[in-house]
Amino acid sequence: MIQLLANIFIKNHAEPENPKVRLAYGMLCGAVGIALNLLLFGGKFAVGILSGSIAITADALNNLSDAGSSIVTLLGFKLASQKPDSDHPFGHGRLEYISGLVVAFLILLMAFELFKNSVSKILHPEKPEFSVLAVLILLASILVKCYMAFYNRQIGKRIQSVAMAATAMDSISDVCATAIVLVCLLISHYTGFVADGYCGLAIAVFICIAGINAAKDTIGPLLGQAPEPAFVNQVNDIVLSHDGIIGIHDLMVHNYGPGRVHISLHAEVPADGNILEMHDLVDLIEHELHSTLNCSAVIHMDPVCVNDPETDQLRSLVSEILSDIDPCITMHDFRIVKGPTHTNLIFDVVAPYDYKLSDNALIEIITYKLKAHNPEYCPVIEVDKN
Repeated sequence: MIQLLANIFIKNHAEPENPKVRLAYGMLCGAVGIALNLLLFGGKFAVGILSGSIAITADALNNLSDAGSSIVTLLGFKLASQKPDSDHPFGHGRLEYISGLVVAFLILLMAFELFKNSVSKILHPEKPEFSVLAVLILLASILVKCYMAFYNRQIGKRIQSVAMAATAMDSISDVCATAIVLVCLLISHYTGFVADGYCGLAIAVFICIAGINAAKDTIGPLLGQAPEPAFVNQVNDIVLSHDGIIGIHDLMVHNYGPGRVHISLHAEVPADGNILEMHDLVDLIEHELHSTLNCSAVIHMDPVCVNDPETDQLRSLVSEILSDIDPCITMHDFRIVKGPTHTNLIFDVVAPYDYKLSDNALIEIITYKLKAHNPEYCPVIEVDKN
């Protein structure tokens, strides 16, 4: 149904990287989610009141909160699509992450209220009335929520939306919750054991887990999480595919919301190359990154001496020392400055964030090993993180 509606209402629907198309998908999915959740709420709430089932009523209120979550998601998409202004030069894309965080908060709030009501029902159990209508509505709800989880996940991946991913996760938890309600209703009817309160308690746990997972998915981008390895590999492949680029390092990725990614990196170029040609090459790569990965890019050129035997020999020596210390440690920006009494070996070392040694300890070990080869070597080392 979503794809049919997209074909009808969204122009250029096959171009999800287009900001306008992305917004249209978000608005469409939000509107459909609101309509379906309100229908489920109305049916379940009526059955829950008539049967006296706290579990069915709680499941209905969960659908009502989902409708509210869809409204928040829809507003998040709309606000995030605003153009950059003087106060927010990188746009408002992170509002989408904030809307996802609000959805997660609403999920957790509903879980807490449901937990309290379920405990009360366990302490004061009342057998709910059984009806075929209740069973049919619960079965229909499971099917509808499976469909909502499917389209939210598919569209969320297509337009790279964490808010829609959170909504899909919420729909999956709703499927589990409604299935538990249905099972407990059947148990109560056929065995006489009142499982209504325990069922509500189990639903509260499912909803709480979904809320925590949704919060994790939205807090990460807001705090500035590491970029996806696939994206980093794409950047590497594009930059290194050009003759004249020896290597890259110090890649930094700043995410200001979907479709608003800014990257900067250092590209190593031959020190004896033509500066104007190298500059034109860097400009070309920046435009290619923009057109291919839909991001803005700034590249800093680092000249590297490539035709000096002594530099090559010392670079190999440092690489061997680093490999002996730990194969995960790498090096870049190597150059030498010779003086009358000593030779400066200037380079950057890249170590993992959780490396066992401190930066100072690592520098001391490398310095000791280099001076063991030649006391005149004076390393000037900067430690970077990968």
